[in-house]
Amino acid sequence: MPLVTIMTSDNNIDIHMMKGKLESEEITCYVFDENIVTLNPLFNIAVGGIKLRVHELDAEKAKDIIKEINSTPSRDEFQNVIKCPQCGSESLYTNFRSMKGIFGLISAIISFILSIFPIYFKSVYKCKACDFEFKG
Repeated sequence: MPLVTIMTSDNNIDIHMMKGKLESEEITCYVFDENIVTLNPLFNIAVGGIKLRVHELDAEKAKDIIKEINSTPSRDEFQNVIKCPQCGSESLYTNFRSMKGIFGLISAIISFILSIFPIYFKSVYKCKACDFEFKG
């Protein structure tokens, strides 16, 4: 039975959290290319990221579960919905790796010269509607 890729990510934690959720719904999942991306994050682009795959028969149910999880708005520690301060949208990327600012520029230059993964970035929320980045 063929396998279908239902999710890709550069973060193995996100993949394994989703795998746990799908397996709790009795959907058998397989993780591909985790080791190569974890050992050298620069290979992420070459292999297409870490892939979560399911059997073709379970693909629709798995995609529905992922869509439901992704459409749930982010909440802070007081269970208030986090909104973009610029446009008010609730559709956000969480833990977005931003390199904006002078330290990000210096990090990018050093990373380029030394051919290494960027040594500095900050995790922020990024609005899907207006691309505004902000701390939570």
